[in-house]
Amino acid sequence: MSSAASYQMLLSPLRVGTRTLKNRVMMGSMHTRLEHFADGIARQTAFFVERAKGGAALIVTGGYSPNEAGRLEEGVPPFNSRDAAHELRPMVRAVREAGAVFLLQILHAGRYGRQPQAVGASALRAPINTVKPHALTELEVEQTVEDYVRCAELAAEAGFDGVEVMGSEGYLINQFTAPRTNDRNDAWGGDAERRMRLPVEIVRRTRERLGPGFLIMYRISALDLVEGGNTAEEIAAQAKAVERAGADILNTGIGWHEARIPTIAYFVPRAAWRDATARIKRAVGIPVIASNRINRPDVADEILRAGAADMVSMARPFLADAEFVNKTASGRVDEINVCIACNQACLDFIFRDKVASCLVNPRACNEVEFDALRGSGRRKRVAVIGAGAAGLACAITAAERGHEVDLYERAAEIGGQMNYARVVPGKEFDELLRYFNTRLQRSGVRLHLNSRVQSRDLRDRFDELVVATGVAPRRPDIAGIDHPKVLRYPDVFAGRATPGARIAIIGAGGIGFDMAAFLLHAQQGDTPQARQDFMQEWGVDTAARERGGLIPQSAVTPKRQIFLLQRSPRKIGQTLGVTTGWALRAAIMRHGVTALAGCSYREINDAGLLLAVDGEQRQLEVDNIIICAGQESDRSVYDELVAAGVPAHLIGGADVAAELDALRAIDQGTRHALTL
Repeated sequence: MSSAASYQMLLSPLRVGTRTLKNRVMMGSMHTRLEHFADGIARQTAFFVERAKGGAALIVTGGYSPNEAGRLEEGVPPFNSRDAAHELRPMVRAVREAGAVFLLQILHAGRYGRQPQAVGASALRAPINTVKPHALTELEVEQTVEDYVRCAELAAEAGFDGVEVMGSEGYLINQFTAPRTNDRNDAWGGDAERRMRLPVEIVRRTRERLGPGFLIMYRISALDLVEGGNTAEEIAAQAKAVERAGADILNTGIGWHEARIPTIAYFVPRAAWRDATARIKRAVGIPVIASNRINRPDVADEILRAGAADMVSMARPFLADAEFVNKTASGRVDEINVCIACNQACLDFIFRDKVASCLVNPRACNEVEFDALRGSGRRKRVAVIGAGAAGLACAITAAERGHEVDLYERAAEIGGQMNYARVVPGKEFDELLRYFNTRLQRSGVRLHLNSRVQSRDLRDRFDELVVATGVAPRRPDIAGIDHPKVLRYPDVFAGRATPGARIAIIGAGGIGFDMAAFLLHAQQGDTPQARQDFMQEWGVDTAARERGGLIPQSAVTPKRQIFLLQRSPRKIGQTLGVTTGWALRAAIMRHGVTALAGCSYREINDAGLLLAVDGEQRQLEVDNIIICAGQESDRSVYDELVAAGVPAHLIGGADVAAELDALRAIDQGTRHALTL
């Protein structure tokens, strides 16, 4: 990353409708579940205001349903009353006073609604939902249009500058526009013109009712990525029609939620979908916004300079760093906490009915809670032992809060287990380590590398001792475990061991899958070639010549033959992330990986690995067996301190061993530092 002068296009103003935005960065809509709290308005206000002060020119709320039938789930009221508008006024006022143009997103879930009133263009159940929707009648469609317009009126009454009409990702409007989910043969379905009538009528009537000063953004599906989706010609026609109806700006969405192609996970190259956005930009005269896997200012600015879009939408990057724009504008790009697209604390939390947050920034969506965490206020001398994720988060946060901190690390570099994760294809832990290094240098923490401390080194020198010594790989009890064919995952990830062509991986959790991906794929970046390779592998045509932008997947020639093994009889990969696991499984299985569950390991021998699968004995003739069978907490330093009568705190993997769990480690380390 470089200085602010490198991002002049990103930081330049943009005329949208009757408004001039101060820069070309939008914080896109996200579901956070903050509204589920009794103090939900206060928590949402703190969340949005922090990002408005951080420099985002345009901010969009999470989705608000225009009526009961459009709710994503029960328990969340629709935005269809003056009381609802009145409740949001203080939040809207605060965000606008903080410097951002603020839009309310109108989202009707359609057949994605997980509640009994769900409706759709047709009575077709979504493959990701158990609820079969009721097909809207023509009269009900007319009422739904009116509900959208009424919702926009209420948004104006609440003080919002405008609305985003959600027409992508497979929600109700998208369900009307695509033949996949619209089998109607009336005024709202049939040919492409009638299928696009719903968004056109919503935008047209909203403009008529609210006038030219009210911003209308329409989020169009640039690529459906599902069979029976729209073609490029139909998408362009829809964009033009919505523009004529009165939209001020088009935001782009990529892929339906039921699509079997990843769109925002870490293994999707940065700026992967820019060509689909550029295609829409060529079709219209109003500004067009690019979205998905744009996480750094250089990536964003290059998209704009290339003419692929007029503005960029970044949602998760504003979870990672509320100050993204301010840091870019002031030449502090090296201080940006970059979203690593892991999905672990944002989307995965949402799909598990938890409040969203962020692996690299646990403060996200917890602003009120974190501000309430206060220690004694007295400057303390703090020693943190271990410079992995937990130790770094704790040491830096403590130092930034005014404590005097020494950080001890037995290795020659910081990072701990993150140094293994950083080499897995697509994973962006290099960004996180760069961020920690930058904060470390600015925080005043005294870092001691290659340092093995003992209780006598720490006794009486510090007010607080925090042990974050992490984990050690678990060594399973298998006959022949010391055979030369056996490799440890740290040695393979670190390049200290080079596996052969035929590999057995013992352990099919997150580390086992990461190992398989590491052995099968080359590292990728945000280059045109990386984007092209991804599209070919997953069968995507960004020009959408075929319906949905789907083409046959390219054939794969595996680099190695891999057996992925687990003791448990449950489905392989069941413990992986909710929103990334399915795609990771698909990616490695396409490379010919053989996955075996219910394994009993008998012996490692000269031929390879002797095991039994569901009671049937089998010899795997492999060159190497890589042990990825979990970890155990390394508490040797802590145990020594306790034995010497020295009180200490235990955090991170040393507290609870888990598979490369930077999410829990960073959160725990940060919270502990806040309470010192």
